[in-house]
Amino acid sequence: MNALPAEKSEMTEEDKNLAAVNDVEAGIRDFVRKDVAYLRRAPAAPGTDAPAADASADAAVGSVNNLINRVAGASLSEIETLIAELEGLRTLMHNEGQRIQRELAGYAQLGQTAMKSTRMIADNLAQWKRTAPEPRQD
Repeated sequence: MNALPAEKSEMTEEDKNLAAVNDVEAGIRDFVRKDVAYLRRAPAAPGTDAPAADASADAAVGSVNNLINRVAGASLSEIETLIAELEGLRTLMHNEGQRIQRELAGYAQLGQTAMKSTRMIADNLAQWKRTAPEPRQD
């Protein structure tokens, strides 16, 4: 049904990651089913070894928790590290954006000042031309 073309027969990195996640999830499901199967059995008759059943239940829960922590712990720490890095990058980008805005405002003001100075010089030259005496012709 979902056959891949011949040129795409190799798995992509995303497909490999998805397959690895599915394998881990399947392993966890199998582990939980095997370790918790005794909980589905009928309760022990009075006078049997009930504290041993409680101890094995605690051990099973502990082993499931350990497995989950091992599988999810590394991923969570990587995600937390990534979040911290992204927050740092966000702060850097925000600060750089503000710096660029300040520089652009400075350049705009410098440009306006240059235009005013040029206008003043042009006006003064025009005024000098009007008031300057005509050159003599000998």
